[in-house]
Amino acid sequence: MDIKNLFEKAVADNASDIFIIAGRPLSYSNGVDINGYGEKLTPKDTKIIIEKIYDLTNRPIDDFIRKHDDDFSLSIPGLSRFRVNAFMQRGSYSAVLRVVKFDFPSHNELNIPQEIIDISNLTKGMILVTGPAGSGKSTTLTCLVDKINKTRASHIITLEDPIEFLHSHNKSIVSQREIHIDTNSYKDGLRAALREAPNVILLGEMRDHETTSIAIRAAETGQLIFSTLHTLGAANSIDRIIDVFPPSQQQQIRIQLSMVLQAVISQQLIPTLDGQLTPVFEIMFCNNAIRSMIRDSKIHQINTYIKSSSNEGMISMDRSLLNLYNNNIISKENALIYALNPTDMKNKLG
Repeated sequence: MDIKNLFEKAVADNASDIFIIAGRPLSYSNGVDINGYGEKLTPKDTKIIIEKIYDLTNRPIDDFIRKHDDDFSLSIPGLSRFRVNAFMQRGSYSAVLRVVKFDFPSHNELNIPQEIIDISNLTKGMILVTGPAGSGKSTTLTCLVDKINKTRASHIITLEDPIEFLHSHNKSIVSQREIHIDTNSYKDGLRAALREAPNVILLGEMRDHETTSIAIRAAETGQLIFSTLHTLGAANSIDRIIDVFPPSQQQQIRIQLSMVLQAVISQQLIPTLDGQLTPVFEIMFCNNAIRSMIRDSKIHQINTYIKSSSNEGMISMDRSLLNLYNNNIISKENALIYALNPTDMKNKLG
C-alpha cells in the first residue's frame, strides 16, 4: 500500500481529515460528509500504514507504542502538511490526520470578517480565539499572524503542538517552536520566549493556571499575545480563564485580565445549504464597560452588552447565525442547533 498515493487522493478530494481506523475503509471527511475509499482496513493494515507514516517522518515509534497516543506533524514536499494524532483503538493502531495546506487562502476566501483581521493592528495585550475542536481557530490565528508578518517588523514566536501552517519570514521574523521537539512544554517555551525579544507570541493553548499566568504577565509587559481556548462564547471564555485559578487568586486575575484582554473571537463551522462549511463568529472588543464587568465579577452581563454594541464592531454568535439564515446560507435547523440561546433563536426565527 503506497501511503503517499493515499495522501495525494485525500488532498485532491479537498479532505480536511483522514481516518485510519480498522473495521472500515480509509476514510476522508470534508467536515460535512465522511467518505470511504477502498477495502475495509484490518488491524494489520492500519499497523502497516501508521508504521509507514512514522518512517516518513523519521520519528521513533517507541513513544507511541509505550503511551498509546502521539501527536506530531508530517510534511510531504509538493503536496501538503498533516497534523497527525496516532492512538490505540480496540487494541489496534489508529490515526486521524488533519490536512494542512502549504498555501492557505486569503481571509476573504475563508469568510473571515475584516473586523477580525484588523485585530492584527494591535501591538499589545491578549487576544483569545475560542471554539470547539475543528472549528477553524488555527486558521483564523494563521491569518492574523500572516497579516502581521506582511505588514510590520516584529519578532513573532509561535508555540504549537504540533506546528500546522508554516510561515516564511517576511517583514517580520517568525520563530515557530513545536512542543516536545523545540521546547519541553508550553510553560517552558513561554518563559523562554520572554527572553527572546518577542513582539508577538502565539500560544497554541492555555492548558493550566501557570501557563495562563505567564501569558497574562507577558501581555502586561507589552507583548501581543494570541491564544486559544476550547470554549464557546466570550463570557464563557473569560470564566474559563478565571476558573483555572484557585479562589484566593481569582480576584487578582480578574483585575489583570480586565487590563490586558483586548478581544475575544469565538467561532464555529456550520454546514451550509449547498453542502459546504462556513465559519460563524462572535466578536467582543474590550472597552471600559466590559473591563468593569470583568473586574467586578459581572461577566454574566457581557452577552447582553455584545448584542447592543454592533456600532463598536461587536456581534453575538446568535446574531451571526441569524444573518446567515436570513441570507439563505444555512438552514433554520442549523441556526437552532448552533445557537448559544436556542429558545431566543427559535423566537426570532418564528
